[in-house]
Amino acid sequence: MPIISRIGRKSFKVRLLIWTIYVLLICGAVTMIYPFALMVAGSTKSTTDLHESRVIPSFLTSEQALYSKNIDGFFNNSLEMMRTTYISEASAFDRVRPPADPNGKMVEEWLAFLEESDLPYYTYSIGYISSVTSSEAARGAVPRALREFKGILIERFDGDISKLNRAMGTEFAGWNAVFVQAENYLLRRNKPGTESFDLEFRRFKTKQPVDNRYYFSADGYYKTLFIRANYTRNISVYNRRHGTKYASYNEVHLDRRLPSGPGRTDKERADWTEFTRTILNLFWIRADSKADGHYHRFLKAKYRDIETLNRGYGTEYKSFDEAPLIGEPPEGGLALSDWDAFIQGWKDPDTGQIHILPAEMISIHSLDFMFRDYLKGRYGSIGRVNAELDTTFKNWLEIIPPQRDAGYLAFKQKTGSLRWEFVKRNYITVIDFIVPHGRGILNTAIFCTLSILSALIVNPLAAYALSRYKPPSAYKVLLLLMLTMAFPPMVTQIPVFLMLRDLNMLNTFWALVLPCLANGYWIFLLKGFFDSLPKELYESAAIDGAGEIRIFLSITMSLSKPILAVIALGAFTAAYTNFTYALLICQDEKMWTLMVWLFRLQQISGQGVVFASLIIAAIPTFIIFALCQNVIMRGIIVPVEK
Repeated sequence: MPIISRIGRKSFKVRLLIWTIYVLLICGAVTMIYPFALMVAGSTKSTTDLHESRVIPSFLTSEQALYSKNIDGFFNNSLEMMRTTYISEASAFDRVRPPADPNGKMVEEWLAFLEESDLPYYTYSIGYISSVTSSEAARGAVPRALREFKGILIERFDGDISKLNRAMGTEFAGWNAVFVQAENYLLRRNKPGTESFDLEFRRFKTKQPVDNRYYFSADGYYKTLFIRANYTRNISVYNRRHGTKYASYNEVHLDRRLPSGPGRTDKERADWTEFTRTILNLFWIRADSKADGHYHRFLKAKYRDIETLNRGYGTEYKSFDEAPLIGEPPEGGLALSDWDAFIQGWKDPDTGQIHILPAEMISIHSLDFMFRDYLKGRYGSIGRVNAELDTTFKNWLEIIPPQRDAGYLAFKQKTGSLRWEFVKRNYITVIDFIVPHGRGILNTAIFCTLSILSALIVNPLAAYALSRYKPPSAYKVLLLLMLTMAFPPMVTQIPVFLMLRDLNMLNTFWALVLPCLANGYWIFLLKGFFDSLPKELYESAAIDGAGEIRIFLSITMSLSKPILAVIALGAFTAAYTNFTYALLICQDEKMWTLMVWLFRLQQISGQGVVFASLIIAAIPTFIIFALCQNVIMRGIIVPVEK
């Protein structure tokens, strides 16, 4: 029978009361749903939107936010590399703006140049391969290209990390520890790796599409990280120090050779010399053929006799004059070290005199100049370039590879796939971390199953004995059981640990299940429920000859499904969310449960991955709760309505 009759509902006061109740319930629902929605939105975060607090992530609705997020991943969280490649002054990724009017014709020339040129591996790196960042709150997500590279390795070595380590000389603890450092071949000290793993990644890199590559710009490096670092971002400071009259840094360029001609100053030449001799990577440095004599004198001064040189270089020269002047620098070894010393200057061990290769014999062979030479070969003059490509360049040095425009046009064609990638990336990171630790999933499944079974066997038996036979000390027993609730689990963990250690049960399922075998509160709850069952059923069953076990299973347990569902839900939740106890009792990684592994992941991950792990971890709990809740509703609500 309804609490409020149909006639009573026609009253204004009653209707107002009902609507007030509905409003309060809706407000309560919102207070629960809103934080959850924020956590779901937070599971998609990266560096650019880390401090954003929105139910709907901005990158799903804003192209600008998506562009910033894409640039962040494309340059592998390296703001320095983005500034160098795009020659940008942006102080953060979320402040990077797309080009207002991208020049499609220049982009076409750039793509044609890349297709026609056989560029070596050190001229570019790829995006979405590394998530190394200085922000601890933004680390952890596994980028798309790195996932692809790891997938190739996993397939090649049948998922066995030990095979990978033996074959490639690596020492990765697991597949989740496999990483690749984003390359940067602009700085002099950065050398390419020559190990098997490095060569494997190099082969993978060459198969990446052009729209996932960024090419190193010596011109951009000179402007953004050398000139502005030394003379601030204020062009007036640069002009004052150099005696120049540039209107902005856009007029400052890296020359192929030592700056000369009208308006060029000694200070500019000194900057160029310092940059080429000591800072720019040797991959981009070349020496004229006129430097042959200087190079041979350097080798003679260092090695004295040709046999020593041959042993070090693995060559068979008959004289120093046969040693060719290095064109493209080697990747490493003694020859590279000597070439570096030759470019910087060397000291004669006999005379103590410092020998320096004339700066006029040094040139820069960077991608910027390669692209300018390509355009010069196609169009002949800067005027024709401007006419054909809708540009306004004053000289060849103003032409820079249009990587910013090309990146934006490629971005426009894949906004949908990018949004989906950022939505799922953190979840894939969590799954990729959990699945290889299959033992953790198995341990959790076994632990939860044993906990539920033991809770549904031990506790009902104890409660049935107290309810059915009513011993004189029943209430004292109940009081003793209830007293166990006065002590939080953290208090009993140390005594339990010591006891299990003495019994040699650590790192076993016995250690996980036995201490939680019985629960005082559940026994108290079950006894109260058993007491409410009709006594006539027990008497009828006894008259019909049913044994105690049959009565317990067919009557008590059958009629107690709702309360047993509550017990099962509580047992599952306690076992599934058990972290501290599971880590204390089972310190062997082979016995770790899912919660322990997720804690390990959260220690090395940022906010987005942490939120994604919490959502994934909540799914089993929600499923079990829904199943048990269905049983509870059928056992309580339906009989009452009947």
